[in-house]
Amino acid sequence: MRRGTFITLEGVDGAGKSTQLAAVRDWLAEQGIDAVFTREPGGTVLGEKLRELLLAVDTEVTLETETLLMFAARQEHIARVIEPALAAGRWVVSDRFTDATFAYQGGGRGLPFARIEALEDWVQQGLQPDLTLLFDVPLDVAARRMAGGERVLDRFEQEAADFHARVRAAYLQRASANPRIAVVDANRSPEQVRAEVMRRLDAVRERR
Repeated sequence: MRRGTFITLEGVDGAGKSTQLAAVRDWLAEQGIDAVFTREPGGTVLGEKLRELLLAVDTEVTLETETLLMFAARQEHIARVIEPALAAGRWVVSDRFTDATFAYQGGGRGLPFARIEALEDWVQQGLQPDLTLLFDVPLDVAARRMAGGERVLDRFEQEAADFHARVRAAYLQRASANPRIAVVDANRSPEQVRAEVMRRLDAVRERR
């Protein structure tokens, strides 16, 4: 059986990932492609419990602990959700994956990338997405989008502007060195962004 396709969505908070995730779901359904939709941190029973802890505004942990918990959730996610689905020939679409750790814990918080790379090698054993859609917007646009919502912002979303600037810079730096990461200008209408996302997905399907 042909191995499935692994797609991840990334971007700073407020970049519009949730809107485009719905578009990806619609496209896959239209193509008749069997897909699993998941998220990080999360995706498993343990992962969702760790997500609640990691995103809670009153959580106080060291940077090293935060990163290790992210990878603990990722290990379970890969073993119980991602790898079984890919082995069965299904597509897997994840809202965030390891690029987020490089951006948030590495770029945002300053953890040396070498430490993240060591955990990546250990946990993922070579597993990488076939395509990562990196939704990029100016930080003032992202901030306005988050401020316009009704929900309470989580621990990462409440960080200062310079933190989010470092996160965005780390994402773009990583994209410049990884051909699998497609930077999508999300400072356009949802329809224009959706059209580019569909083109990217079509290209992946044709390569497979």
